[in-house]
Amino acid sequence: MRSDKMTKGAARAPHRGLLRALGLTDREMERPLIGVASAWNEIIPGHVHLDKLAEAVCAGVRLAGGTPFRFGGIGVCDGLAMNHVGMKYSLMSREIIADSIEIMATAHPFDGLVLIPNCDKITPGMMMGALRLNIPAVLLSGGPMLPGRFKGKNTDLISIFEGVGAQAAGRMSEGELEALAAGACPGPGSCAGMFTANSMNCLAEALGLALPGNGTIPAVSSARLRLAKMSGEAVMNLVERGIKARDLATATAFQNALAVDLALGCSTNTTLHVPALAHEAGLPFDLGSINELSRRVPHLVSLSPGGAHHLVELDEAGGVMAVMKELARASLVDTLALTATGRPLAESLRAAPDADGRILRQVAKPYHREGGLAVLYGRLAPDGAVVKQSAVADSMMKHSGPARVFDSEEEGTEAILGGRIKAGDVVVIRYEGPKGGPGMQEMLTPTAAIMGLGLGGEVALITDGRFSGGSRGAVIGHISPEAAEGGPIALLEEGDIIDINIPGRTLSFRVEEAELEKRRARLKAFEPRIKSGYAARYARLVSSGAKGAVMG
Repeated sequence: MRSDKMTKGAARAPHRGLLRALGLTDREMERPLIGVASAWNEIIPGHVHLDKLAEAVCAGVRLAGGTPFRFGGIGVCDGLAMNHVGMKYSLMSREIIADSIEIMATAHPFDGLVLIPNCDKITPGMMMGALRLNIPAVLLSGGPMLPGRFKGKNTDLISIFEGVGAQAAGRMSEGELEALAAGACPGPGSCAGMFTANSMNCLAEALGLALPGNGTIPAVSSARLRLAKMSGEAVMNLVERGIKARDLATATAFQNALAVDLALGCSTNTTLHVPALAHEAGLPFDLGSINELSRRVPHLVSLSPGGAHHLVELDEAGGVMAVMKELARASLVDTLALTATGRPLAESLRAAPDADGRILRQVAKPYHREGGLAVLYGRLAPDGAVVKQSAVADSMMKHSGPARVFDSEEEGTEAILGGRIKAGDVVVIRYEGPKGGPGMQEMLTPTAAIMGLGLGGEVALITDGRFSGGSRGAVIGHISPEAAEGGPIALLEEGDIIDINIPGRTLSFRVEEAELEKRRARLKAFEPRIKSGYAARYARLVSSGAKGAVMG
């Protein structure tokens, strides 16, 4: 066992002395030692209950004959960091989280890991660490929040963000906005729609790194506590059988995960995290491969922000396993893939219900014939850009309009809320990429403002930054190369006509090459916005968004 490096032999007597200082008995030291990485804290609503889940995981480890050790991890709440300098650090935190998992499980050679995250960058960060280490590991998320209620309708965090735009347009009073804010997030859990956190927690199931139910069982359900105990038992099974993280997250599993991503209409942020996970697993990943798969895998579940349903309803319909069962019937997933249960996916699918036709539709009768994501290429995005096409109005699937150019999210948001954006415009927010931001800020505030102002069917937004999983509309992100690297988006000027063709997978603009050369000649070198600390180091080392924004 890996832990023998810390517990066996005369030379390890000092180590055993330190372990005894923790109160461990000799028998406990002889068992497999399991690290339980909990991202519990008191600032993230999705994490405030993770301490209880960690206790349940430890109980499961002990039930199965192991010795658990809890340790902590950092986390950023994207909602609380939104639209101020804190958001620059959200994506950056993913690398710190992965590094901390690597450090803790190498300095203290655990035989296995249970990872307990819940929110946006914490889930992929912990999975990246486990894949880098390649030891037995199981992920247990904290589960989704229940939806709130306002005026007889289900609500979530995005309802409040869009309410800000509605209030600015005079369509909602300040009192109504505060009443909405008071009830839209009723308790612990990751925000209730198919936003980034829930997207990644569902994909962890599809990758085989989490047990069935991980992505959809509500945070407040006792079933979540039972799943925690089962996860503790599951990691012990993997340890005993020598099944490591990369034995689960294989090339086949990644294809399964992408199919589920497209069927669920997941966040565009998955196109950053899935390549990063593949990188840690030592597997190649081509962003453009999403388009080929999206043509074959239909959109089967329509959750907020693109639809009216929430995660609790998907859970009632059978969760991720029911989705995969429906995809398997059309040969769109490989059921031989090994999972965290220690058994092939096919065995988990036998217990899943059939598609109910309402929350989860059949492949023959989907919400959309194509999957939720599309990657666009063209003069404006030579290396690619990403859109959640399942959340775009039909009227905006093809659109041409004048560029309204802003060099920061703050400038763009001010213009939108100030009434300076008109129907037909294409809002351009640049210098917000991995290097330029730095950290690739989410654009939920401007995108939600556009929707709240009632312009979602008439205005597009493009950026080298990224979007919250809660963003909807004709919003295209991850434009690569980014402006800070001199990409074409840096050459745009006010009024240039931008052509968006989502069905055709193209993103271009109408400027002659001779004029572009003149603009390129006078383009000033990008001046970093943050010149010290972690953000400055990140900006120097991070790769393109098209490659998952991984650190070099």
